[in-house]
This record gives sequence, structure tokens and C-alpha cells, in this order.
Amino acid sequence: MTQRHLGKLDDALLLGIMTILAGCGLIYEYLLSHYAGRILGAMEAAIFTMIGLMIVSMGLGAFAARKVRCAFSGFAVLELSVAILGSIAILLTAAIIGATQILPSLIADTYGLPQEMAPSGGLLATAQKWAQYLPYVWGVILGWLIGMEIPLIARVRQDLASEHLKHNAGTIYGADYIGAGIGAAIWVIWMLTIDTQTAAAMTATVNLIAGLVFLWRYWSYIRRPRLLLLGHGLAAILLATLALQGPDWQRQFNNLLYQDKVVFQQATRFQQMVLTERQMGAQTNTVYSLYLNGRLQFSSQDEHVYHSFLVHPAMAASPRHDNILIIGGGDGLALKQVLKWQPKQVTLMDLDQQLVNTFAHPERYFSIGVAKAITHLTGDALNDPRAKVIYADAFNGADDLIRQQRFYDTIIVDLPDPSHPDINKVYSDQFYAKLKHLLNADGVIAVQSTSPYHARKAFISVAKTLDAAGFSAVQQYHHNVPSFGEWGWSIATKTGPSPQQRLSALSEWPKINEAWLTLDMVHASFAFPGDFYWDKQAIKVNHFGSNQLYQYHQQAWAKGQGLNFNE
Repeated sequence: MTQRHLGKLDDALLLGIMTILAGCGLIYEYLLSHYAGRILGAMEAAIFTMIGLMIVSMGLGAFAARKVRCAFSGFAVLELSVAILGSIAILLTAAIIGATQILPSLIADTYGLPQEMAPSGGLLATAQKWAQYLPYVWGVILGWLIGMEIPLIARVRQDLASEHLKHNAGTIYGADYIGAGIGAAIWVIWMLTIDTQTAAAMTATVNLIAGLVFLWRYWSYIRRPRLLLLGHGLAAILLATLALQGPDWQRQFNNLLYQDKVVFQQATRFQQMVLTERQMGAQTNTVYSLYLNGRLQFSSQDEHVYHSFLVHPAMAASPRHDNILIIGGGDGLALKQVLKWQPKQVTLMDLDQQLVNTFAHPERYFSIGVAKAITHLTGDALNDPRAKVIYADAFNGADDLIRQQRFYDTIIVDLPDPSHPDINKVYSDQFYAKLKHLLNADGVIAVQSTSPYHARKAFISVAKTLDAAGFSAVQQYHHNVPSFGEWGWSIATKTGPSPQQRLSALSEWPKINEAWLTLDMVHASFAFPGDFYWDKQAIKVNHFGSNQLYQYHQQAWAKGQGLNFNE
């Protein structure tokens, strides 16, 4: 092997390769954690777990790099391995999870068993459970491989130099940090909006090209370079196939996770949307269900139950219905109920513009039949001239409304459950204090408040937080929503009589002809078991930054089903 000096070209090439690979490594980390969060339904926990596992694995990989005899050959093999594994990890995970979900039905069909007798326990249940954690397995393996990059590239730089390199490690780490920052920017600005398998294939392609450049430049230093070149060629064919077919394959595998037929799915900057369809027969309407990050948001067969209870008690308890504020509710279903009260203007604030656009213009995203069904379901509410949509994070968006000196007769808060710390802040005392400022003196606020059956402490904490924010009369009510089970809402006034007192004074719904929800049903919904609030004093307020409600919610839903009111 001929000795070479580390010239400027080699140094720039190696540092450039390291920068590129650092960006790719960070994107792999984000891809796996993002996908794990969508599978497991706990995005925050998935991201932190993946980052922690990959950092530890990278440390172990750095130690393992000492065992590699030839840094040149080792690095070339390493990058080929990272590119292949990074490109197929998510697709393999989707395939395995989908297979474990559909296997019980396949066994039942094979042996002529009715679906209700399909095997669901034992090894099958264990396989289904552990398959969900496959992203972490890939994360550990990829982290271990990525951790070997810096030690090997540092050795390559040193081997090419005629003397000891000063600050070798510092220079390599500098390139690594810069590359990681570039990768993070690419992820946030662009890759969040594209399909995960497409993003994986593109990242792996960059990884492969960087490895191929290294192979070309240091051909004479690498053992069996022709074999590695063949490997790069086969990997290129694999990546081209995954780029063209991978997204469709992944969607097909993911569709196996849902009981009903998936008719639409799309990744927005903030969440994964999936719309499913269930044919109920010629005499029954087709059922459409929306899932966000794997969590059911509504089912068309009973969404009216949830949204009627969310909207109508608050609207009926409000003396006026001119200006209404809806926080969340980007699907337009709460807005549909609000518009029945003939308001002058409704302001809807939602973070996800793509979600709103999907339900405002379903003809652009769905087939003709599905689009007609969605338009009928939403009543085309998002295109009503009285509706004004603001795209903003509610916590900061409320500040903008305060600066504009906006005030509302009724505020409807239709946000997802506090299953993520970022969502927890819009259930905090500080956020509710902002909404109190926006509410007219005799106005009413209603807040979806999770399940009083499965998450009793979280439910009660919402009411206590509203009270801590300064609302004068805070009450709660509940009803069964078949798709979700027992569900609850909190309602409060700023001044004057309580919501229940105002509703009790009514003999019929003012302004609207509501056929399904009766006032008797509303009155009954305020009744709870006698010992439901037995430990109310011990349940904590969700102060801003405390994540208290998030903790209550996670603790409750982690217990699974079968809880009772005395948890």
C-alpha cells in the first residue's frame, strides 16, 4: 500500500462525507421515532426512548469500532450496511406488524372457524405486542452502526496523514454536529410532509452515494473493492425499487392494522391521517372513521353524540350566539353543530392546515363517493361564509386574539386528549386564563375532558384547572359515545348563574330544532355516582409546565379497560 499525504482534497472529501452521514443518521433517528410514535400512539415517549436507545447504541458502536482492523474497508462496508438497513427498517416493521394482525383471521379462514373464534391469545398476542417495538430494535442496530462512523473516519484521516493530526477528533465531531443540524432542518422543513418510506429511501440513497464516493476515492486501500462495488449496485436496485413501490407496500401493510378498509391516508406536518370505510349493507349508511396517529378521532355512526353534547349545552347556556370561538375541531364537525345556532361569525383555530383543507375540500383528496359522504357528514361547514379559520397553535394563537381585543359569547374547546406534553399545555391553567379573557362576561366555555370512566382523575383535573383559571362556576357532565365509551365534558361560566342553572331554566332548545339531543338527556348527563368525586381535593390542578394532566392521562389509559368510577 502506497503512503499518501492527507491533502486538501482528501480532507474536504472526508469531512464532507462525515457531514452528510451525520445528517442521514439524524434523519434515520427521527424516521424511526416518528414511526414508532404513530404505531404505539405515544409520540413523546417514543421519540425520547428512540433517542436514548440510539445514543447508547452509538456509544457501544464507537467502542466496537476499535475491533475493525482496516478502517478503509470497515467504513465502506459500514455505509453499505447503514444504507440497506435504513431503507428497509420501516417497511419490514410495517410488514411484520401487519402480518401479526392478520394472522388470526388467516388461521380462522384456513380451518373454517368463525371470526369470533379466531385465535387471539398466547403466542399470537405476544407476537402482536412485541412486533410494535421493532422500530426500537432497528434503532439499536442502526445506532450501533452509526456510532462506528466517527472513529473509523478519524482513523482514515490519520492513516492518510504523514504525521500525527492535531485536533483530529474535534474536527470530525465539528463536521458531525453541523451535519446533524442540517439533517434536522431537512426533516422539519421537508421530510415531515412526505411518506416515511419515501423519506427512508431518499436518505439511504444519499448514504449509499457517500459510501460509493468513498469506495471510488480509496479503492486501493479497500479489501475486495469489486465485491463492495457489486454490493452497492445491488443496493441501488433495492433503493430504486423501494422508492417506486415502497410507499404503496407500506400503505398496504399499514392498512392491515385497521379493521375497516382504508380509503385515504396522508402525512401532514403534525400527524398521520387515516380514513377508513365500513360497508354496512344496502339499507345502512357506510361508516367512515378518522384516525390521527393511530387514534380514533370520530366515527360517522356516532360523531353526532359527541359533538352534540360538546356544543349544544354551552350554546344553550349562553345568552347570545353572535361570535363563537372553536379551538381545534379541524374536521368541521363541531362547527356544523355551532352553525345551527345562526351565529354571525365563528372563528375556528386549528394547527393543522392540511387536515382542515382535507375536510373543507374533500373532492380534492377522496374518490367521488367518499367526498360526497364527507361533505354530507360535515354539512360543508368549513366553507360557510360565517366561518373564519385561523391556522395557529392554540396556546400562542389565543394571545393574538387577545391583542386584537376579540371577545366571544361561547368558546368550544375540541382538542385531542392530553396524551402528549405539547397538548398538555392547552389544558393548563395558563391557557384557560387566556380563554377566560376572551370570553364575554356572561359567556360559557365547554371543554372536551376525556373519559370519566377510564381516566377519572384526568377528567376531574380538567375541571379543577378551569376553576383555578378563574371561572366562577365549573361543572361536568358525561354520556356514552359508542365508539369511545363513556365520555365527559366540562362547562363553565365567567360570571352569573352556573351552566346547569341556566339550562334548568329552559323548557326547549332556543333557536334550533335539535331532534336527537333532548334537554332531559342533558340534565341527566350532569349526574354522577355518589362517590365519583370522593378524592377531588387530592387531585391536582394542571399548572402550566407541570404536565400533571398528561401524567394522569397516561397512568389511567395504561391500565387498559375494565376500570370503575372508584379508580
